[in-house]
Amino acid sequence: MGAEAVSTGSGRSGSGKTKKGKPRPGTGGYGRRALEGKGPTPPAAMRPGHPAQRRAAAAAAGSRRPRRADDTAPSRGQRRADDPAASRGQRRADDTAAYPSRSARGSTPPSGSSARAPRGSGDAPEFVAGRNPVVESLRAAVPAAALYVGTRVQHDERISEAIKLAADRGVAVLEAGPAELDRLTGGALHQGLALRVRPYDYAHPDDLLARAADAGQLPLIVALDGITDPRNLGAVARSAGAFGAHGVVVPSRRGAGVTAGAWKASAGALARVPVARAANLARTLASYQDAGVFVAGLDASGETPVRDLELATAPLVLVIGSEGRGLSRIVARSCDVLVRIPIAGRTESLNAGVAAGIALYEVAAIRSRPEAPA
Repeated sequence: MGAEAVSTGSGRSGSGKTKKGKPRPGTGGYGRRALEGKGPTPPAAMRPGHPAQRRAAAAAAGSRRPRRADDTAPSRGQRRADDPAASRGQRRADDTAAYPSRSARGSTPPSGSSARAPRGSGDAPEFVAGRNPVVESLRAAVPAAALYVGTRVQHDERISEAIKLAADRGVAVLEAGPAELDRLTGGALHQGLALRVRPYDYAHPDDLLARAADAGQLPLIVALDGITDPRNLGAVARSAGAFGAHGVVVPSRRGAGVTAGAWKASAGALARVPVARAANLARTLASYQDAGVFVAGLDASGETPVRDLELATAPLVLVIGSEGRGLSRIVARSCDVLVRIPIAGRTESLNAGVAAGIALYEVAAIRSRPEAPA
């Protein structure tokens, strides 16, 4: 075998073949210079001849020339070539100030993170994904807008039941491809079946007092503080409907909203018990107190047992805290009295939904006594 075929140092520099046209053998990874490469790819603005590099050069040249008075107001539809950071289709912020008539016509807000609605706000439709969850939601009469069925999925008894339940309740049944189902459900495991739940129409806290006045009854309202599990909200709504409460108040932030999970846990009680949303729970409780309603907080540190609550025969708001932290400090200070549920073991604790059911039962029992006012 010739010397040219085995030598890695002879021959033309940078050539991948020998003079005879045979592949030149490598170094086996032992040559440092052979492994250095050209380094990382430079940014587009630093590549000679790239459009981004030409825009950056034009921007640098434009920044050195003196600005004229008419530069601050570019003509309508004109893009600023001296702004390399602006992406395609994005206008400069000074265009809005130069043309206030666009905002006066109600232009669409920018699609940034600040323009998106917060998650869990209840204003966007919710999707239930999966065959078993969809069937259970339809069985629980969760208000739904549409049922999406995959176009190329193998039908079984769950899909057939879901289609039948949706048709019986007047829910539209639509076909959707796998990509569309992935987009609607956010990549969840949908198994070819998804249910779009209608956004819940929250009431105002004052509407609950009006509901009690229309019924000619003493107001009984349940407020939730720091409860983030929608299933607890559904369980509380179920107990509220069973013991004559006129509604449930939840905070707008850091609190559970009415979702498909809440509907299923309520067993349909959310269709009868309204849920109001409060921007600030402490202020809402203060407004109830101004209207002559007493506020009782359910807390493990309360001195009064709930069965001895004398305020139960008066207009009452019962505040339920989370299982772990209980009532927040500012909400506990807003209460007229703190009551507790006697528990045999000190280490035991009750779920928020269970505690609400016990407290509401005790209040209903006190109000049903003969000496209690109507």
